[in-house]
Amino acid sequence: MDNTINFDQNGILEKPPLCFDSLNSSCLKLNYPLEFRVLLYMLFSVSSVLTVIGNLLVIVTVIHFKQLHTPTNYLILSLAVADLLVGGVVMPPSMIRSVETCWYLGNLFCKIHSSLDVTVCTASILNLCIISLDRYYAVCHPLLYHSKMTPNTTKVMIAVCWSISVVVGFGMIFLELNILGNEDFYYNNFACEGACMVFQAKVGGVVFSALCFYIPAVIILSVYVKILHTAQRQARAIHSTNAHMKTAEERANMSKSEKKATKTLAIIMGVFLSFWVPFFLCNAIDPFTGYSVPPLLFDVFLWVGYFNSTCNPIVYAFFYSWFRHAFRVILSGGIFQTNSSRTKLF
Repeated sequence: MDNTINFDQNGILEKPPLCFDSLNSSCLKLNYPLEFRVLLYMLFSVSSVLTVIGNLLVIVTVIHFKQLHTPTNYLILSLAVADLLVGGVVMPPSMIRSVETCWYLGNLFCKIHSSLDVTVCTASILNLCIISLDRYYAVCHPLLYHSKMTPNTTKVMIAVCWSISVVVGFGMIFLELNILGNEDFYYNNFACEGACMVFQAKVGGVVFSALCFYIPAVIILSVYVKILHTAQRQARAIHSTNAHMKTAEERANMSKSEKKATKTLAIIMGVFLSFWVPFFLCNAIDPFTGYSVPPLLFDVFLWVGYFNSTCNPIVYAFFYSWFRHAFRVILSGGIFQTNSSRTKLF
């Protein structure tokens, strides 16, 4: 905690702004200009609302339309639930903490919020991981897909995903596994009234970053690279086998489809990595650099990670024409009509 002594223009000792003026153990408070605070509240509020609305549309779509009751879409539903919780439960308290630069909601709720934060963000990342495995079997082993990715298998994968997330999130915070080995350093240098942060010791930073991000990220990258190579090989094989039967227009359409598949996979990997790499990179190296990463930078990277949950409905749902059709039906009120759940979307 910075104990810098400040003096005003008359040489009189100035008391630094604190989160709680009456407490000597209070954290220092960073006062942003009013205009900047209003701008941040607007930005974070819009992000939270868009995250909730986008993922709620996906949830209603998968649940309502019977044609979408498939293992793949149940995985997308699980992802949307995780991202909905990010937008509706995690973002609002984080917004207050980020703008006010202090935590005023109590120590117990700080632990609960931090646990939920780690849990739902981890669940979102792990859901992306199992979706990639689902796509792997669909593209690379289509004949085995229906025997491997059964409804029961999907349910087990979703249950495992959420169980790991809950154990990591609540176990790390409430058992204080994140500060294991650095307890004295944490309580002497970081713990103060008005703070709500997830401090990471060296072991915790490596282990939890690996479980929550690096291992799933390596799996996602490896799987999608394999999917991309398989899709390209299949397209070339079909093109070569049927070249004499294809018109120039048909060959052009095939080439366009291959490019679209490549672009979609690039967007999926690019969005995921670009949003989460900065935070988890800092999270892993910070304990080994004497905690030199500024808290403000950490906060910025955390919000960038949150925004991944805002973009997931766009990347994973809006790319599919049948989801767009379903969204139009929902937004027009068509779901309240008789037998709307049996609407043919594709």
